[in-house]
Amino acid sequence: MPIKELAVVVDEWFDGETRHRDPATFLVQLGRITHIVAGDFGSHFAARGVPVERGVFLMPGLVDAHVHLFLDGAPTDGPTRSAHLKKSVDELTEAARASARQSLACGVTLVRDAGDRHGINNRVRDEVRNGPTGLARVRSGGLGVKRPKRYGGFMAGDVEDDDAIRASVAELAKANDEIKLILTGIIDFDAGAVTDEPQFDLESARLVVNTAKAHGRKTFAHCSGEKGLAIAARAGVGSIEHGFFMNRETLALMRDNAVAWTPTFCPVHFQWAEPQAVGWSQNTVGNLRRILDAHAEHLRLADEMGVTLLMGTDAGSMGVEHGHALFEEIDRYLEAGLSLEKTLAAATAAARRHFGFAHTRLERGAPFEAVLLDASPFDDLRACRQPRRVWLG
Repeated sequence: MPIKELAVVVDEWFDGETRHRDPATFLVQLGRITHIVAGDFGSHFAARGVPVERGVFLMPGLVDAHVHLFLDGAPTDGPTRSAHLKKSVDELTEAARASARQSLACGVTLVRDAGDRHGINNRVRDEVRNGPTGLARVRSGGLGVKRPKRYGGFMAGDVEDDDAIRASVAELAKANDEIKLILTGIIDFDAGAVTDEPQFDLESARLVVNTAKAHGRKTFAHCSGEKGLAIAARAGVGSIEHGFFMNRETLALMRDNAVAWTPTFCPVHFQWAEPQAVGWSQNTVGNLRRILDAHAEHLRLADEMGVTLLMGTDAGSMGVEHGHALFEEIDRYLEAGLSLEKTLAAATAAARRHFGFAHTRLERGAPFEAVLLDASPFDDLRACRQPRRVWLG
């Protein structure tokens, strides 16, 4: 049941876009913000019998816009990770619940699951919708679409031709919040490049996008490499996921076509920082560093050009733990030169706006989906990692 009434008093707050440096009192009734009053009115509400929670800093619940809930990012050895994929659907579903529970404990109140072939993401999403579970809310990509015998079998189904695209997307749209398009394969880190050809040409990619739109769904595309990125940007997908080997021309297309970007530094950064986990050579480690540096440069350029930026971690990948990884991704944005205000916006309001939510910030009428901290992250970024309280509306 939602809290009937609660007053939260803080020294300063971030609404999802703007930092507010003065004290404020939030009145919450039945899980929604009804008033935001400048100043400390805790005593006033306490005298009325309203419970009062005090803290230093309040911000919206964080959003991880790219995760795989059924995967566990903590194990970093190959045999353990391979064994995990062979577990039963019930075991993998419980792993997904644990991922969503851990995310919420870290202050991540919403995740977008980027695909699994079992439909576990849809199942966990529905469980959260149907009652308090102690799990983060889930926006689900369900099962995605890919070409036969190409990358992505653990998160997508095959479509061979245009008729299959139309039929598959129409069916997936009944259950999925968004349609995932596996547009390219993965990076060949030894070569330091994406070496295979895109799975879909521009015409086919547009067919996926337009069919999804006809059924009221946005698209998001797994994509890296210049060829695939150009197709994704021209096709007008809702967002490009990963997007390594970006360039200025593609960023301009993304801006003009309202294509968002979720850069997901975390998996590549882990393999650079812990190369022994994969057994990379020094040459490959150098490739990883060059890829990360170029990615940071393009993130900074995207911000300057006005491309919508979302924050996602690819949690579930090797070394990328659900919930905790978002703070590592925040570090990468800051290292690239973005301000903390813009970085937190990418992890809060920007994602909610992209998803089409009615309320994207902490404001009157919005669900009270918020995180209370004991210090301002603008003074000590470590405060984000230890939330005092997390509310889920």
